[in-house]
Amino acid sequence: MNEAMAEWACTVAEAELCGPLPRRWAHSQGVAQRAVEVAGILGDDAELLTSAAVLHDVGYAPRLAATGFHPLDGARFLRDVHAADERLVRLVANHSLALLEAQERGLRDVLEAEFPLLDDQRLVDALVYCDMTTTPDGEATSAEARLAEITNRYGADSMVGRFIRRATPDILAAVGRVESALAAQPR
Repeated sequence: MNEAMAEWACTVAEAELCGPLPRRWAHSQGVAQRAVEVAGILGDDAELLTSAAVLHDVGYAPRLAATGFHPLDGARFLRDVHAADERLVRLVANHSLALLEAQERGLRDVLEAEFPLLDDQRLVDALVYCDMTTTPDGEATSAEARLAEITNRYGADSMVGRFIRRATPDILAAVGRVESALAAQPR
């Protein structure tokens, strides 16, 4: 990955989200900022994380919402329209434990078949961390506060609420692993 990938990713995300979904765009920018902050624990994959961070919610763009499941819609857009890097597309498709939400929607087999989860747990965890420590307005927050915000916004009994309840232990574990890696970095 190189800086050109991150610049391209930002341009694509802005084009799809800024006008129709300015709050989602603010969130995506905040998630990308978290990615920059954790870059030191990823070495050569830092730009890949930043690119995935800014693009993770691109599938919410109204013109891309084919299935209504934004990780799948966004990944298909990146793969089919932009021929994007396979690892980038797979990170977007599987961000923040999307397989669990895909299961709630009856799309798990589709998501797994088209976009297998990356084996690199560091990258997967880092994207979870970036997304789950960023408010809808792009500000830094705790994972606990973010999980509560999502539950309150969608409702505990909604599809997203059920997914978040199931995913919470894994989200908190991923965030914890990233926080431990950040704490272990030399100052």
